[in-house]
Amino acid sequence: MKLIITIPAYNEEKSVGAVIRGIPEKIEGIDEISILVINDGSLDRTAEEAKQAGADRILSHTTNMGLAVSFRDGLNESLAMGADIIVNIDADLQYNCREIPHLIKPILERRAEIVLGDRQIDKISHMPRGNLWGNKIATGIIRMITGLPIRDAQTGFRAFSRDAAARIHLTGDYTYTQETLIQAANKKIPIAQIPVEFHRRGDSSRLISSIFQYARYAGITLFRSVGTYHPFMVFMSIGLGFIVAGLVFGFRVIAHFFNTGLVTPYLPSALLTTVLLILGGLSMLFALLADMNRTQRMLSEEILYRLKK
Repeated sequence: MKLIITIPAYNEEKSVGAVIRGIPEKIEGIDEISILVINDGSLDRTAEEAKQAGADRILSHTTNMGLAVSFRDGLNESLAMGADIIVNIDADLQYNCREIPHLIKPILERRAEIVLGDRQIDKISHMPRGNLWGNKIATGIIRMITGLPIRDAQTGFRAFSRDAAARIHLTGDYTYTQETLIQAANKKIPIAQIPVEFHRRGDSSRLISSIFQYARYAGITLFRSVGTYHPFMVFMSIGLGFIVAGLVFGFRVIAHFFNTGLVTPYLPSALLTTVLLILGGLSMLFALLADMNRTQRMLSEEILYRLKK
């Protein structure tokens, strides 16, 4: 059984070495442990520090590609290296590497294919209030979308079986946390959660420079992910919304037309109603086309899964 630890890192020369040295050398049920660092275009000595600390493989981007791309490349490279289990952990010392054996235990016991390290965000005193509420809101949205009792959707400490990693096909380039859970829920991949430690970061986050920027990009990722797997529901709902709005604005126009045969006094409302009804009809038509395209995506993902596996 081969375990590969993936560590996405961008300008983490001060901490990446300590993370690598903190990874257990032996884990019950695991025959081989390898460490893969994804150096995402760092401008400092991240790659050198990782190599000196004992990283087995360093995958370097020439420019900063973003966390989602680094995570995706880490999964794919781990599969190519023959991983049976993949653990992703951040390079900033916020997670305790000694908890990796507990994180992978549900996979070894075949109780889950993906395991999330639950940071227990309600108990974290050092997380900035904006980030705390952002995490709570994002987790609540993920619970609603997936129907799963997810407690911490934003955690970066998570484990994947080989089969689960092969089934995840990320398309976003900013964050991977929500998209992986939406895909896992739609593909019926069993998920487990265990409580983990979460330490204070020594400096500012490389990913969340602004909570509003993070919310915007995460929101786009969420919408794209839901639209990918439930396009009929999404665009049919949008279409119905336009039609209902059009009927609301057009009610007095229609009433006046039946009484007088004229719409002249309410011409702006009549034009707005017409536009809204046309948009509603187009959205419904798009819902049908997108649903047919969803079938093609499912076939493409099955081909990708077989190629990866």
